[in-house]
Order: sequence, then structure tokens, then C-alpha cells
Amino acid sequence: MKITQLLADIIDTKFDLDVSGLCLNSQQVQYGDVFVALQGAKSHGADYADQAIDKGCVAILVDSKDLECSVPTIRIDNLTSHLSTLANTVYADALKVDVIGVTGTNGKTSVSHFIAQLLTKLGVSTGLIGTLGITQSELSSSHTTPDILTLYRTLSNYHQQNIKVAVLEVSSHALAQDRISGLNITQAVFTNFSQDHLDYHQTLDAYKLEKLKLFQLASVKNVVLNADDSSHADFDAAAKNTQNYHYSINDFDDIKINEHGFITHLKGFVFEIPFLGEFNLMNVLAAYHTLKARNFTNEQIIPLLHQLNPPPGRMQKNAQQLIWVDYAHTPDAIEKAIITLQNHYPEHKIRVIFGCGGNRDKDKRAKMGKITSKLADTIILTNDNPRDENPQTIINDILSGIDDSYSVIITENRQIAIENAVITLGEEECLLIAGKGHETTQIFNHETLESNDNDMVLAAIIEAARLKKIKNKQR
Repeated sequence: MKITQLLADIIDTKFDLDVSGLCLNSQQVQYGDVFVALQGAKSHGADYADQAIDKGCVAILVDSKDLECSVPTIRIDNLTSHLSTLANTVYADALKVDVIGVTGTNGKTSVSHFIAQLLTKLGVSTGLIGTLGITQSELSSSHTTPDILTLYRTLSNYHQQNIKVAVLEVSSHALAQDRISGLNITQAVFTNFSQDHLDYHQTLDAYKLEKLKLFQLASVKNVVLNADDSSHADFDAAAKNTQNYHYSINDFDDIKINEHGFITHLKGFVFEIPFLGEFNLMNVLAAYHTLKARNFTNEQIIPLLHQLNPPPGRMQKNAQQLIWVDYAHTPDAIEKAIITLQNHYPEHKIRVIFGCGGNRDKDKRAKMGKITSKLADTIILTNDNPRDENPQTIINDILSGIDDSYSVIITENRQIAIENAVITLGEEECLLIAGKGHETTQIFNHETLESNDNDMVLAAIIEAARLKKIKNKQR
């Protein structure tokens, strides 16, 4: 495609260049791309022009900064408002992929994975885009929902691979920043709503208004809504001119709890859901109703439900001990995770390791401390991703929600906190390591370190076995 064709509806240009793609991230530029250099909160994309040129970009679009470099530079006012048009011009095939959008405070990743697993088992070629990355693609993203150009490029690639459906986690940030503008989102799923991201949205009402946007898209034909959530009516009202489907824990005719998960009765079928937590029962129901809304039958869907696998870092159990790693990083999520362990292991005490991220919603810190101290037998406070904040300040914010009479262990080093907890874990105890889940790094100021909770658990188990062996020899 010629750059004159790309910009035909936006601006006249004298340049006559061949363009193969568009990119907002200078690190991900491919040969023949146009680098789109937007003004950010802390920097300007033009500051990364040299890196983009080294990667092979053929031209640079800028919004508010004059730039002299070795490739043509084209200034476009209000560049951000033209991203959807630019993306659609280059990646028109993206609109041929049927997109299922999943949003909510918690559960987006699990529900998205369950939907994708079921569709794949039913023979539908399916792509998955979300917190854990982008399947069947060489592209990557550090966000739950990638930037708009990465989304269009990914979906266009999906179409070329004959992938018919994409399941997309839709964050409130993505909705606020129009990252999904123009996409062929035909189905929207609501998991739940509670406090998160107030550092960005400021108020719960503003946060909810962004979430509601997904259900107001003209492209959406049907929606799947959690009827048990207190905000259900708001999302139901937002979804006009659509076919609305509702799911509730009462959809199950019977539920029996055990150490491995649940034995459930649904529509005449009896089967096991082999993972913990009533919230996961709701996640399974969300996926089930999503496929029902796509005209699959009970006979097709329900026999597959016991085959579902939770995504990494979502109530992920260590095979050897009663230790779980979970992404819970909101008051609602950590409360549900602890109650889950209490329900499945009523005779056990509960230890919880957690922290809170720096430069993020500070209001939830004390709330998470209060909830955890009321439910858990032992709390170990540690670092999450402190970012630019003082780790002790974050811990003090959490402590402000915990009664002084509650004894809290503070170990800032996350690896040491996990190691000590695993080594000293009693036979009648469960350990929940919350907050980071699948993440493989930890962020301190401008330093990013390798950090994987599951790997640290395994290393601690090996060390515990070594110490036990030494102790036995000394007897």
C-alpha cells in the first residue's frame, strides 16, 4: 500500500512510499512499517524515532512535535483520533474476524480462556488476546488489551490464518482510550464489577461508565451478563437492541464441594469442575452461556465443561502441597480467594502472602488489609510491584486497615517471604500467594527483575525437603 493511499482521507502528502504496516511501539516495528509517534503522559513517541528507524520503519507520523530524521516525517493534528481509520485502511481483514469481548473487574482472563477452550474443542478456529498474551501470533503486548494498531494487525493475521473467532479481554483502560474502536465485536460478556483502577478513573462511577461502553457498541448483537452481581441492572440497561442472556449460580441444580473442586448438576448432566472457588463456577457459567448464545447445544457444550483448564496464576495449585498462586489484587478478589480455601479446606488454617502495586489505586490497600485480617489466620506482607513508590509506604497503607491486635509478618523481599512461608507451612495449613499470579517480573523504580511466584514456590519446596533430610540425619 502507498502512504498516499493510507493518508488519503486525512492529509495530502508528497511522499510516495510503500507501507506494509503500522506500529505504535518502536521496539515492535517491522520492516516497511509506519511508526506512529504519539504524545504520551511521560514521553513522546518521537523520542524513539531512531529505534524505529533502526528496526526498518519507512516513515513516521507525529502529532505535536517537529522532527528531523532520515525517513519522511508527516505531522497530523489530533493523530490519536485517526488511529481507527489508519488501522482499518491497512488491516481491513481485521473486521472479518468475529470478536467476543469479555470485561469485568475480575475473571476476564479465566472466562476468556474457558470460551476459547470450548470453541476450540468444538472445532472453531479461535484466537485469544488478553492478560497472558496473544495466541497464534508473533506480536506481543504488555497490556490486558493491546493498543489499537496491534489489535488490528493481530486480527488481520488471524484472518489470514483462517481463524474465525477471537476472544478479547477488554479492560476499562482500553475502553477509555478507544483501543477497540471499529472492531467487529459481536458479543459482549460481563463477569462482575468491584473496586479497581481508581488511580486512573478516580471514581467507581467513572470506572463503571467505561465498562458499560462495551455493551453499547452498535456491532454487539448479544450480551452475557452476571445476574448475581450488584451492578447487573446497569449493564443490562446499557445493552439495548441486543439479545441479553443472564447467568446465575442458581443455574446449577446441585453443587457438592470437595477438595478438588465441585460435583455439579446442570441441565440433566452430572459432572466435575476440577478447580476451586464459587467464582470459578460463575466463570464456567459465563463461558457456557456465551456458547449457548452462539447456538451451540447443551449436548455439545456441557460434556466439555469438566475438561476446562484454568489459566496460569488463577488459583493455581502446587501439585505437592496445599499452596496456591493467584492473581487476586483487588479487595473483592482476595476475599473470594481466601473464602474459597476456607470452604474447600474447613479444617485448615489459612496463610496469605500479598502486597499492593505502587503507583496504582491506593484506596484499596487498607481495604485489602482489613479483609485479609478478618479472614486469614496469618498474614505476610511483602512487595508486589513497588514501581516508583517506597515499599514501606505501601505496606504502611495496607497496615492502616489492620487492627493493631493482629500480628502481621513483614518481609519485603518477596522471594524470602515465599521461601519462609513454604518451609514453615504446617500440615493443617493452606498457603495463598496473592497478587502477581502469572507474572514473571517485579518492577522497582526503573529496574525490572525476574520474579515468578510459582518458580519460587518450587525452589522453596526443594529447600524444605533438603532441610528436612538434614534434620532427619541429625536425629
